[in-house]
Amino acid sequence: MNRELRRDADEIVRASLTAVLPDAAVRRALQDYHPGSGRTLLVAVGKAAWQMAKAALGTLGRVDDGVVITKYAHVKGELPGVRCFEAGHPVPDENSFTATETALNLVHGLSADDTVIFLLSGGGSALFELPLIPGEELQDITRQMLASGADIVEMNCIRKRLSAVKGGRFALACEPAAVFSIVLSDILGDPLDSIASGPAYPDGSTCADALAVVEKYHLQLSSAALELLRLETPKELHNVETHINGSVRELCAAAAKAAAECGYEPVYLTDQLSCEAREAGRFLAGILKSHAGDGKSLAFIAGGETVVHLTGKGLGGRNQELALAACEGIDRLRGAAVFSVGSDGTDGPTDAAGGYTDHESLSALQAAGLNLHAVLADNDAYHALKAIDGLIMTGPTGTNVNDVAVGLLRAT
Repeated sequence: MNRELRRDADEIVRASLTAVLPDAAVRRALQDYHPGSGRTLLVAVGKAAWQMAKAALGTLGRVDDGVVITKYAHVKGELPGVRCFEAGHPVPDENSFTATETALNLVHGLSADDTVIFLLSGGGSALFELPLIPGEELQDITRQMLASGADIVEMNCIRKRLSAVKGGRFALACEPAAVFSIVLSDILGDPLDSIASGPAYPDGSTCADALAVVEKYHLQLSSAALELLRLETPKELHNVETHINGSVRELCAAAAKAAAECGYEPVYLTDQLSCEAREAGRFLAGILKSHAGDGKSLAFIAGGETVVHLTGKGLGGRNQELALAACEGIDRLRGAAVFSVGSDGTDGPTDAAGGYTDHESLSALQAAGLNLHAVLADNDAYHALKAIDGLIMTGPTGTNVNDVAVGLLRAT
């Protein structure tokens, strides 16, 4: 491993994640908040829920009651007047269901004078869930979709029809109270009906869309689940004011700024990266190869969210697989590195945020007795990167605005 390149990568990751923490976004949105004459309740959902709730309480001073629902190990302490729950992700579990029922009970029977501050971030599709089918069946359907390679919009199209809170149904449960919603986007293009499956936003997808996803990926659903897919979700909501603050664009801009401070000329590629993780890694490697003779230190930046089609039984995530897939293309290309990181600090079902490889990584894998193509076929990027010190570890970050992948080329 090239230590200079790795230090640059780690600094870009650190600075980028710091720049997109949700505190400023929440405070900015709350400048437009005007409380009603009744109670103020807080419901925060998602991987960034605890951090968003902390920022909101710091701005508001207090709330009358509240619920935070976030991923395991993401609660960083007690919050005054708020009950905090940790639950399953990416597959919902009993704690998801119990916590969501608590939130629904909290907003039951409100008046038009009351207000619900609703803080939403990525991961809410699993964390905020009260299924209309048995929980075990919902978990099975979620696993099927994760293994199929379905993208997040397709997955949410199904999940919102099987839920008592998704697809605008949470906002309906709050009526006639007003809902002041602050959203951190983790989906390309910021579609509000898809972020966490749109609990407080009218659903733009249709029954036909949901059934097409089932057919496309050959999902196995019970007759009861299929019947729910044929029931339309709310298409209008009149009690919600939504503010979207924080997205992958800000993450990419932060990565570009950090790269420039490390001495690289940033080249902004896209904030709409959406393809197989392996293909994205190979694409970034190809870009580095084509610019190797330019005599410049360059940083190519791509934000978005890739997918992994599971073919093996290994351990990894999309960011780790992207980085690992790049290492063959940049083998012995001096000064070249590719890294990719999930802004929430967790990549797939692992404790890593992402992965890093450079021009020495393929040789290191071979020296460790690992075959790159066999590792990729088994989707075992985690153990391969761990063997060559290529994992990026941040711990839970408190935010969630997609992923950023960077190709570095240091002039030599």
